[in-house]
Amino acid sequence: MSVTINNQHGNVDIATEVIATVVGASTTEIFGVVGMTSKSAVKDNVRNILRQENYSKGVVVTTSDNEISIDVYVVISYGVKISEVAKNIQERVRFNLENQLGITAARVNVYVQNVKVVED
Repeated sequence: MSVTINNQHGNVDIATEVIATVVGASTTEIFGVVGMTSKSAVKDNVRNILRQENYSKGVVVTTSDNEISIDVYVVISYGVKISEVAKNIQERVRFNLENQLGITAARVNVYVQNVKVVED
């Protein structure tokens, strides 16, 4: 699947894997995010075996009727305010998608799958 952007010079097709990678990299920059949870265990485990970086882990990109919806599945550090971390993820993802790819996401849904105690 891909997203097509039309401009005066022609069309640009952006694969959803590229969008997921930008979203994953943006999410891991946020303070309080410990990790991403896998939504496709087989695919992610193969990448781990091959020692490939996988920034798209825990990101689901859905396109319909020229709208993009993003689902982000994360693990949050114990002791942080979850609502603030989720808000920061949404803002950073929207900002980076618009600046890096020229795409506006209709929705950025954050799913907190676990809380992890992190030692100092």
